[in-house]
Amino acid sequence: MQTEALARLLSGIWISVFLLEVNCTQQNPIPEENLLVLTVGTSETDGFTRFMRSAKLFNYTVKVLGRGEKWRGGNYKTASGGGQKVRLLKSALEKYEKEDQVILFIDSYDVVFASDPKELLKKFQQANHRVVFSAESLIWPDRHLEDKYPHVREGKRFLSSGGFIGYAPSLKKMVADWDGKDGDSDQLFYTQLYLNPEKREKINITLDNKCRIFQNLHGALDDVVLKFEDGRVRARNVVYDTLPVIVHGNGANKLQLNYLGNYIPKVWTFETGCTECDEDLRSLTSLKESEYPLVLIGVFIHQPTPFVTVFFERLLNLKYPKDRLQLFIYNHEPHHERNVKLFLEAHGSEYRAVKVIGPEEGLDNAGSRNLGLDLCRQDAECDYYFSVDVEVVLKNADVLKILIEQNRSITAPMISRNGKLWSNFWGALSADGFYARSEDYVDIVQGRRVGVWNVPYISSVYLIKGSVLRTELTDKDLFHSLTLDPDMAFCSNAREQGVFMFISNRHEFGRILSTENCETTHLHNDLWQIFENPQDWEERYIHSNYTRIMKDKLIETPCPDVYWFPIFTETGCNHLVEEMEHFGQWSGGGNKDTRIQGGYENVPTIDIHMNQVELEKQWQKFLLEYIAPITEKMYPGYYTKAQFDLAFVVRYKPDEQPLLRPHHDASTFTVNIALNTVGIDYQGGGCRFIRYNCSVQAPRKGWALMHPGRLTHYHEGLPTTAGTRYIAVSFVDP
Repeated sequence: MQTEALARLLSGIWISVFLLEVNCTQQNPIPEENLLVLTVGTSETDGFTRFMRSAKLFNYTVKVLGRGEKWRGGNYKTASGGGQKVRLLKSALEKYEKEDQVILFIDSYDVVFASDPKELLKKFQQANHRVVFSAESLIWPDRHLEDKYPHVREGKRFLSSGGFIGYAPSLKKMVADWDGKDGDSDQLFYTQLYLNPEKREKINITLDNKCRIFQNLHGALDDVVLKFEDGRVRARNVVYDTLPVIVHGNGANKLQLNYLGNYIPKVWTFETGCTECDEDLRSLTSLKESEYPLVLIGVFIHQPTPFVTVFFERLLNLKYPKDRLQLFIYNHEPHHERNVKLFLEAHGSEYRAVKVIGPEEGLDNAGSRNLGLDLCRQDAECDYYFSVDVEVVLKNADVLKILIEQNRSITAPMISRNGKLWSNFWGALSADGFYARSEDYVDIVQGRRVGVWNVPYISSVYLIKGSVLRTELTDKDLFHSLTLDPDMAFCSNAREQGVFMFISNRHEFGRILSTENCETTHLHNDLWQIFENPQDWEERYIHSNYTRIMKDKLIETPCPDVYWFPIFTETGCNHLVEEMEHFGQWSGGGNKDTRIQGGYENVPTIDIHMNQVELEKQWQKFLLEYIAPITEKMYPGYYTKAQFDLAFVVRYKPDEQPLLRPHHDASTFTVNIALNTVGIDYQGGGCRFIRYNCSVQAPRKGWALMHPGRLTHYHEGLPTTAGTRYIAVSFVDP
């Protein structure tokens, strides 16, 4: 009995010493040089580039398997596939004999590293198993196997083949029996191996149930949030309060990974901003202009659009050599044929080549866009395709250079509608593939977060590499869809091919016009755009010095209480005159006038009223926005709502009506804007304020005279002796 008791005591001591030795051994960290990352990358996609960039940041040693091979392993949408990865892994493992060699086998196209090898190896070591697989909450591909899975008290229960880590000898044993085809399922192979208790225990396999190492996004979108800390970004699993080392956008969750990958691991932080925006740039600074990449610009006019003339002016002024630009112009709108014709007659010969598709050819929206892409795709010299819709306001003349230098597959300059959150990109998609707002969307649009962002949808204006069209987006019909509009169809196809679309808000690029209520019945329809597109209206029609009137004291006082200041551009004056002449229904200059209340005009002029051309609402908006602020400064204590009964354009001619006899105006104050130039368009003219014996005899085109209308400022129109003089008159607050 004593002998047996002694034996048991010694046995217990021996076991304790053994366990102590094992524990001491486990506490020694695995050297980082023992770790090797193996991944399969048959082609270098945008996702692969992202994976390698994150690996390089943390100094992982990566060996890529299958380079140059044709992928035969299926895709995530099919139940089978991935067997090619097992074959490549099995072959690669043959050369690794060391017992302490640790292998991380991970997908690459939809994976990013969030932390370094030290943390990875520590967490692997803490798992206390020879092989650790990533885990997920959804079973795939055979749901009938659910009951065979071991139950876990907490955590994810099902194996995912997208990532695992283990000692090389154990991984060799794990794949030793593989004799499947490239198209067979690696997921099913590893699942069946894991569900075999004998093999699971013999190889010593476990799952990373609480996502300490691997975070699979499939079925876990609500589990993961971004965690910003100390100049880096992690994915935090809020269910288990863990910080995974590897984030995997498995299944149909590539878009969520793209969103997370805009930040993880250090792509964008609050401390540094964008850290990768200036990596891998394609510099043009050292090139001669003759060496610049060849760009095909596709211009699309699908509907009546304001400021088309301005669009072509900006296109012409792009800072890029025109002999390195080709134009493809698609115009579906007959109203704009004149705009296209005038531009090409004046400047078409400056470009390397021009192709125009007009409304008579009956090509639809999607077909026209497919054609534009294919023109570049079929031209081996076409380096880039720049698609731009005519409602895009390109304010940055360097836009082409900026986008080319960013060196991405598809890059769009961020533009938005003035004063609104509506832009040319979506930060996320809904479950049915339509718009959803990402957490960072508002910050990006408003410029609080600046960078180059991987997004699921872009539109209106973007640059595509010609090489991408020839190798990845090879389908000649990328824009047609039974359920999606053309832009959505294109973006869907790009996503399907793993081509990333980026939006850049690193520069001010411009904005998007509103095409609602676009007039087409006038000669110069842009005059009516003050409500829909006020900023563009101002840039087109308001004098460039208007904003300096107060600051630089540009208001002149040629006569007592008469103020003279710049208000209209040359174009604004010309358009108003041409619009009135185009309308042509000038009054006869007699006292009888059915256009006004009472039907009698005491001091008649030859004129056209703003309401005759349906411009009265827009004119009142103009007075309120641009005249009223001057009035309130010059006449302190007086505030106007810019109401008027009479606003009109007057025409003076020596043989028609050369002058206007002395009179008071039926207004509290009057605004008189010169619409053409003395000495060039006419001789004589001007205005004399009789009480003060003070005249303004050389009115400046685009400048306004503002003066009281009743009582104090009795005045007359001086004779026009030659040519034709035009003025725009407003009797404000009658």
